[in-house]
Amino acid sequence: MAVYKKTYRPYEGALTAHWARLLVIPRYAFEDLHRRKFLSVFFFATFLYPLICAIIIYVQHNASALSLIGAQGAQHLISINVVFFLSLLGWQSMMALFLAAFVGPSQVSPDLANNALSLYLARPFSRTEYVLSKMSVLVILLSVMTWVPGLLLFGLESYLEGWSWAVDHARIASGLFFGAWVWILLLALLALALSAWVKWRAAAGALMFGLFFVLSAFGAVINGVERTNWGHLFNISYLVGSVWVWLFEGGHPTTNGAVFFRAPRGETLPLWTSWVGLAVLALICLYMLARKIRGAEVVR
Repeated sequence: MAVYKKTYRPYEGALTAHWARLLVIPRYAFEDLHRRKFLSVFFFATFLYPLICAIIIYVQHNASALSLIGAQGAQHLISINVVFFLSLLGWQSMMALFLAAFVGPSQVSPDLANNALSLYLARPFSRTEYVLSKMSVLVILLSVMTWVPGLLLFGLESYLEGWSWAVDHARIASGLFFGAWVWILLLALLALALSAWVKWRAAAGALMFGLFFVLSAFGAVINGVERTNWGHLFNISYLVGSVWVWLFEGGHPTTNGAVFFRAPRGETLPLWTSWVGLAVLALICLYMLARKIRGAEVVR
């Protein structure tokens, strides 16, 4: 509309609620993921292990079910304890890594590759809100895979065993919740950072796996050459596993971590080093996002 006609008037209608703007990006992202059949099948397949755990918990507290299958002494074979829930969290977290490697790279890289980021930021939408909206896609999916089934199984065991068991083992529930969130936030930040810097989605997904396995191998080389344990600081699974052990059991652990996230016995580092290592990795991811998530790109 020509300015000289002076007929332009700013919009004076009702504005969308601020919190509702953050839901626009996840809504369309979930619609896009729903059309990708492979991801849908994989996502639902990740609930097979929690389903098996639920059956184990139920059978162990049901004498008729045990007698029906002729396994009256089976309740002594598997104990519902810290190891049981740590194994659940470890397995589900590894599945979450696979899902994040497929979903994460498709969040930011298409916007950067098609120069669409300026269209987002031209609206009442800040860079922080853009990142939070993109992160929410991964946070919701990974939460449903990790701490949500974990707490449901904890509730099932508490119901069948008695609520006194829940009080005595409350640290397991808090460990499931906070331990899963440590892993979820780390995965979400890492996936978005790699998606922002590597515009090819397949390469960004492969790079996520590369970081975990290559850094782990690099740390093992340092330990072997220097005859030290400080190389574990490059092993992300070690850092997460040592934090999980503390969250589940405190300062007197009886286990060395979960499946895929173990701290080798006799090679432990001070707990604060694991927290610092994870914090440094998160800050690096935030720095990478701050460098790339901008309304305009200057090409030299």
